[in-house]
Amino acid sequence: MNTSRLCTPRALYLIAALGIAAVLGAALYLQYVEHQEPCPLCMVQRLVFEVMLALFLIAGLHNPRRTGAKIYSGLIVLVAIGGMAVAGRHIWIQNLPKDEVPACGPGLDYMLESFPLSEVLKELMHGSGECAAKGWTFLSLTLPQLSMIGYVLLAVWAVLVAVRARRMA
Repeated sequence: MNTSRLCTPRALYLIAALGIAAVLGAALYLQYVEHQEPCPLCMVQRLVFEVMLALFLIAGLHNPRRTGAKIYSGLIVLVAIGGMAVAGRHIWIQNLPKDEVPACGPGLDYMLESFPLSEVLKELMHGSGECAAKGWTFLSLTLPQLSMIGYVLLAVWAVLVAVRARRMA
């Protein structure tokens, strides 16, 4: 088997896209099979993963050269940094003392129907009481902690793909 074909920028972008698809599939499994309803910050983190999936997939299909790989990887890193900020906020809320946890707010569906989008985004980023619940864990890590690790790894992966594209050009 020729491993150099697996290490092309196109393949590396598509491998990351498959990994993110698996993460999103796991999130849907937890929601619909395990009945772990996502809080507002979880939904924002899921959206960040969806944007990253789209960027990795488009980059893989486009198969950019040196400059294009830098642009795609830069965009992916920026989105990942946004995800890290949301996950960091979520981790912070989960570690607040019980008396400092924000009150539970209305559901996302209700907010989208009743409030302007700017207000919905503000409320989502503020977090709410249900965001403090730790819920499902893996290796003693909460979902926001796992998301943080995922964002960091995907940002590093994107940078490595750009470096690989530069070397191959």
